[in-house]
Amino acid sequence: MHTEFLKNRNKMKKGIHPENYRLVAFKDMSNNEVFLTKSTAEAKETIEVDGAEYPLIKLEISRTSHPFYTGKKKLVDTAGRIDKFKNKYSKFKK
Repeated sequence: MHTEFLKNRNKMKKGIHPENYRLVAFKDMSNNEVFLTKSTAEAKETIEVDGAEYPLIKLEISRTSHPFYTGKKKLVDTAGRIDKFKNKYSKFKK
């Protein structure tokens, strides 16, 4: 039983995993930090990093700006979340 597990542990099922992994640039819009990682995420824009062009995914927050990772307690509201909430639910006021 144990040897059967060891033989099959690195085999992945065929046809269920994405084939389009590639390097993608993720940009934190709150601090303009850019990092590259492999992803299958669809991107409409591109960015040049170190002389090469990569698909670009824009983020509102990442590990470089999140209070948990930075140790800062203040979180900048880049998307106006409070205003969006108030506008969305203002129709329910009595």
